[in-house]
Amino acid sequence: MMFCLGQGLRSGPRAAVAASGGIALGGMVQVALAGLGLGALVAALPWAFDVIRWIGVLYLLYLAYQAWCGTGAAGQHGPGMSVTRAFGTGFIVNLTNPKVILFVLAFVPQFVVPEAGSVLGQFLIFGTVLGLGGFFINGAVGIFAGGIGRRMARGSRALGWITSGIFVALAARLAVLERA
Repeated sequence: MMFCLGQGLRSGPRAAVAASGGIALGGMVQVALAGLGLGALVAALPWAFDVIRWIGVLYLLYLAYQAWCGTGAAGQHGPGMSVTRAFGTGFIVNLTNPKVILFVLAFVPQFVVPEAGSVLGQFLIFGTVLGLGGFFINGAVGIFAGGIGRRMARGSRALGWITSGIFVALAARLAVLERA
């Protein structure tokens, strides 16, 4: 949600909705991986969780640097991040977020009934419900932030600093995340 807020502020509502779509797709990939046994992999190789987590931290810090310096897609002055780039960035941010893995592994299996049919199919159905709900909520936050961002963008360098601060806060939160 904070990522979509930052995208809305910096790049406008269209990019924020695209980022929300990327996040939803990234979540669906994680749900599919969980249904295929990612939980068993993370349980068998605890360091795999940390690798995913630190890739996410580094990527968020990279985005923060771009926003702070006003360079690259995350920190462009003017129109901001393209819709395509926002979608891809949202996808990568969510895919490298181990909190999503933990959430999926803790939440979705409670609703899976192995006797009811394909476990993977059930994971995908529940993941679709979660993804659609998240898409609409995150998109709404981004649209709201996009309206505020347009007002703030009039010659304001502070917008890049705010976006950078959001990315750094997300990276810090991810860096101190511990496995449950």
